[in-house]
This record gives sequence, C-alpha cells and structure tokens, in this order.
Amino acid sequence: MGCDASMTGGRPVSLLDTVLPQGGVARAVAAAVLGSLLLAASAKVQVPFWPVPMTMQSMVVLVLGMAYGSRLAAATVLLYLAQGLAGLPVFAGAGAGPAYMAGPTGGYLVGFVLGAYATGLLAERGWDRSPLTALAAMAAGHALLFVPGVAWLAVLFGTEKAVAVGLAPFWAASLLKTVLGAALMQAAWSLAKRRGAE
Repeated sequence: MGCDASMTGGRPVSLLDTVLPQGGVARAVAAAVLGSLLLAASAKVQVPFWPVPMTMQSMVVLVLGMAYGSRLAAATVLLYLAQGLAGLPVFAGAGAGPAYMAGPTGGYLVGFVLGAYATGLLAERGWDRSPLTALAAMAAGHALLFVPGVAWLAVLFGTEKAVAVGLAPFWAASLLKTVLGAALMQAAWSLAKRRGAE
C-alpha cells in the first residue's frame, strides 16, 4: 500500500511505536491505563447532536485501535470493560457491574473490542496513513461495533425495535465520528513525521 512511514519486519509500525519506540511492557501497561481512562472520560461527555446526543466514545475506541495496533487496543478496551465489570463508573450510563453489561448496551461493549482490534489490524497494514484508507478503516470499525450491538438488542427486543433504537438514531453521528477519527489520525501522523524529521 505504498506508505512512507517506518517499517518493522516489512510491516508499518503503529503510531505509538513510532512516537514511543522504547518501553516494552511498562509502555504497554501505561498506554492501556491511559487509554481506558480516555474511554471512560469520552463516555461521560455528551455533545448535542441530532436526533440524539452523542458521546465520542466509539471514535476513541477506533482511534485507539489505529494508534495502538490490534493487540494493545483490544487489551485496552478489555481493561476498560473490566473496570466497568468491577463496578467502577466508567460507562456512559449511571450503571456498572455484570447486570449492566448484560443489559441492552452489552452488545456494543463487545463491539468495542471487535472494532478496536479490527482497526488496529488495518492500521498495522498501513490503512491509517492516507485519508481514504483511514476513512475506510474507521467505517469498518463502526460497522463491527454496531453488528453485535444491534444483534443483542434484537435478541432482547426484536429486530425492528433493535434497528429503530440501536442503529437508526446513530448513523449521522457515526459518520461524523468516522470523518473526525480519520482526520485525527492524519494530523497525528503528520506531527509524528515532522518530529522525526527534526
């Protein structure tokens, strides 16, 4: 895919590897903790939007995927989910714990892991380096986030209601977050390249 970034073993390295090439396990742990805190913060901030207010959480999930790579991004989301499972107030709603995670939003939480991992895989193949492929990666990540989310709602409430309440109100916000996430990755890579050239 003709990207001009640094390569390791014939494959593009992640943005995190480029910006912080050293650190090993300590770097990974710190990045996962920081990412889980960012996810928690993004869940709590609601932005006025039509037809429903939106959080930036799905965008953060997918940007973490592209910035961290597949395995670290998935581990970061799993850490975030473990915090919620333990009862910490990290989710968009007021609830937490096993009952909350088995409720209507449970499928989307599974989708967070899938979306983060998938966008990470695509980024490892250089999809985060150009605007069009970054857009495609973000769109694919959003799709993977919604599939288990809507599927679980369909189990609980039926397919028609699942689409009406779990997909239709969010397509415009997801489109906006796809564009914003891709733009953020382009800006981050541009900054990383400038720093590398200094």
